[in-house]
Amino acid sequence: MSTVTVARPQPFDLPPQARVAIALASGGLFSLTLYAALRWMLGFAPPTPWVRDFALAVHLITVIPAIPLGGYLFATRKGGPRHRLLGKVWLSLMLTTAVATIFIRNINHGGFSWIHLLTLLAILAVPQALLSARRGDIAAHRKHMLTFYLGSLIIAGGFTFLPGRTMWQWAFG
Repeated sequence: MSTVTVARPQPFDLPPQARVAIALASGGLFSLTLYAALRWMLGFAPPTPWVRDFALAVHLITVIPAIPLGGYLFATRKGGPRHRLLGKVWLSLMLTTAVATIFIRNINHGGFSWIHLLTLLAILAVPQALLSARRGDIAAHRKHMLTFYLGSLIIAGGFTFLPGRTMWQWAFG
């Protein structure tokens, strides 16, 4: 008589209200970002000559898909092969985004600005989140990822839509 082991689905690690809030914030920011980028690409946004910078293009290409991917990872079950693979993709996108921002210096006359503190935090957060998961410290991993996602994408992403910033000009200019 042989026994068959059936893998159990991993539990959700956030309450339904938190998952809905993250999904709404993620979806809203992604929609607004996509709208702004499409307006710019179609020529409806005012000219922004600094956008031709390669670093800014890399930043946009990696950060835009990271918004909904991160939201998806928070909304779905954790721990399975799909979660681990998509989590690594998300961390890779975020690390690439952070490194690209080192070379974006158009808001402080070519120097670093306060926003580059987020670059440093992101570069530190990626290995911290990965190592906590590999150690099996899921509580620490959850805390790192939630803080990283909300701080680097939702809050910082929201700031990109302040008047005068590039995304504001693309969306509303």
